[in-house]
Amino acid sequence: MCLENNEDIIEAEAGKRDSSVPQVFTVSGDIAGHRLDFALSRLMGISRGFSQKLIKHGRLDLVPQRRIKPSIKVSDGDIMKVMVPPIESLDLEPQDVPFDVVYSDQDIIVVNKPAGLVVHPAPGHWTGTLVHGLLYRFPDMGNLNGVQRPGIVHRLDSTTSGLMVVARNGLAQEGLFRDFKGRRVEKEYLALCYGIPASGKGEIRYPIGRDPFNRMRMAVTEDGRDAWTDYSTIWSIKGYTLLRCRIHTGRTHQIRVHMQSVRCPLVGDRLYAPSRKSPFGEDRVFLHSWKLSFFHPRTKEKMAFSCPLPEELALFLKSIER
Repeated sequence: MCLENNEDIIEAEAGKRDSSVPQVFTVSGDIAGHRLDFALSRLMGISRGFSQKLIKHGRLDLVPQRRIKPSIKVSDGDIMKVMVPPIESLDLEPQDVPFDVVYSDQDIIVVNKPAGLVVHPAPGHWTGTLVHGLLYRFPDMGNLNGVQRPGIVHRLDSTTSGLMVVARNGLAQEGLFRDFKGRRVEKEYLALCYGIPASGKGEIRYPIGRDPFNRMRMAVTEDGRDAWTDYSTIWSIKGYTLLRCRIHTGRTHQIRVHMQSVRCPLVGDRLYAPSRKSPFGEDRVFLHSWKLSFFHPRTKEKMAFSCPLPEELALFLKSIER
């Protein structure tokens, strides 16, 4: 699920500066001629939204002096003096939480989240989340923003495993939010369902909203939000079908709800297939984020990752084939 954007995104490097001393930058090169908020975001390495807040809150002076607003154009040789506000402390204690880091650089982290791991703090799960583990391994993320899910731009259900991308700074977070909203991030899942879909491949475009009869569930509803899932069959055997699913939107429980709506609920899904005996523990549905691709927020390079099925899912497939 793609989370709502946060106006108070702060890039980690900006957060490390001493907020009591003004930071001084000189406009030059290709930054000249651009808007003030754009130039500030590039010179400081912060998000555009945060640079606008600094300007509007009077934390920036320009030399030569003139009326300051985000839209004015800067010129070669202009000098910016910026006072960065202190970072809000997070009420999060870093914890050593098990998960695999697939890739990391100064801007992003790609992780392989195991089933059973909750992404960010929520009622009933205030400790031991992926966010706690990220803060333990990457302490600089603690300066990213003042919310309880620093760097999180999308999430996987606790019962789902696989690939996620996390932002390490404000610029990366803003860029990834923008690409998720623009549907430029490609996410593909492997899912095992009960039954055989009516068509070997197709798309499901049913709106999804909160189930009016069970607040723990989502459901296809007339007033729900647009949701779009493509699927294709890999194989069907003994009443099971292994699917490749690609989601174009990021609604809560999207694949689980869409497959249940076509009478092919996912194996192990106690919430949407309660009458079926699960072959797994309570914290596992047969749903795995196995491919993820996106454009790097700084270099704009296309990044692509894949992650094979975890052992418990692979073993279950072998047991069916036998």
